[in-house]
Amino acid sequence: MANILVVDDELGIRDLLSEILNDEGHNVELAQNAAQARSARARARPDLVLLDIWMPDTDGVTLLKEWSSTGQLTMPVIMMSGHATIETAVEATKIGAQSFLEKPITMQKLLKAVEGALTRETPGNAGIRPKPGPGYVSTPIPPMAELTVEAAMTGGQTIPAPVEMGPQARQTFELDKPLRDARDEFEKSYFEFHLAKEGGSMTRVAEKTGLERTHLYRKLKQLGVDLSRGKRSAG
Repeated sequence: MANILVVDDELGIRDLLSEILNDEGHNVELAQNAAQARSARARARPDLVLLDIWMPDTDGVTLLKEWSSTGQLTMPVIMMSGHATIETAVEATKIGAQSFLEKPITMQKLLKAVEGALTRETPGNAGIRPKPGPGYVSTPIPPMAELTVEAAMTGGQTIPAPVEMGPQARQTFELDKPLRDARDEFEKSYFEFHLAKEGGSMTRVAEKTGLERTHLYRKLKQLGVDLSRGKRSAG
């Protein structure tokens, strides 16, 4: 498994990504700003960095450019943002970012992006990596590709849509059992239904069910909801 540095000024995002990635077996380091990210990058030498674009002190693109110009961009970087423009995405790609995750981040897209970044040839796993610099584009953008932020960062390749992950809206439950067992069975079906309905988006399910995202994730794990079904089906 990999050492992953998550850089985001939002506590909720850091906690959520940490929960998911730790559960996948990765070691996760957290930073809430560029200063902490610099220190963590020097100390832990991560295999992958998830880097938020908009931060209060130094923005993610500026930090990415700093690492590139000083020879420290030796690991794959996935940019994250809920408000990035196409121009920002293209700039980050030219500097050396490998992909982009648009907030709210779904679990399926997160795990697919992480898996893709870790399996590409980098100094950590192949010893060879083109030196990022002016004019360098990691994934060329097809001329006819739909010009969205995600397309700009992935070369026009779209991540497969989430597959059906749960049951139908109407269920029949066996009531001749202890209350706790019956309640757990109902809650599991309830959350599986909403995950399927919302395309696997933890953010939308949290809003729909009225639970904070980190608490929702823990609840799903407690109930034994298979959160990796979508990833396996899409792969």
